[in-house]
Amino acid sequence: MTLAELDLTGDLARPARLTVSDLLRWPQHRVRVSFDCATSGVQRHGFTGPLLYDVLSDAGPGFDPARRKDRLRFLIAVSGADGHHALLSWAEIDPDFAHAPVLLAVGIDGTPLDLAGPQLVLPQDRCGARHISGITAIRVDGAYGGWRPAPATPGHASAAAP
Repeated sequence: MTLAELDLTGDLARPARLTVSDLLRWPQHRVRVSFDCATSGVQRHGFTGPLLYDVLSDAGPGFDPARRKDRLRFLIAVSGADGHHALLSWAEIDPDFAHAPVLLAVGIDGTPLDLAGPQLVLPQDRCGARHISGITAIRVDGAYGGWRPAPATPGHASAAAP
């Protein structure tokens, strides 16, 4: 029996490989969600797990303390064994901004997810489209600080400058 693992990588002081057992070390939160799925109707579930914010904060994101609101340039990419991917901004999960209660669920409806791996749960999403099962990787990326839009040429869409 092999436990599922997820790789926590990117602009972090302490990248890690985590299992569901590891995720049980953080404070556990419980949420009841109702997702209105276009293909299967309304789905209701109870999830338990740590906040994504707590886990990522513990990994030491590479925020520049000299830059005001530097956290706002960080993106969080989540990939799952189910082939799905989701992208979040740091501002969505940070208590100083949107403070969305995004979970890395370690249990669903009272069933542990040790073998299947954690799930990304965004209770505020109406349809659950960013729900990721069997998370295999989370990447925190702050490399977007130097991006500046290029001026638009009349009749052409603007492009990003290198």
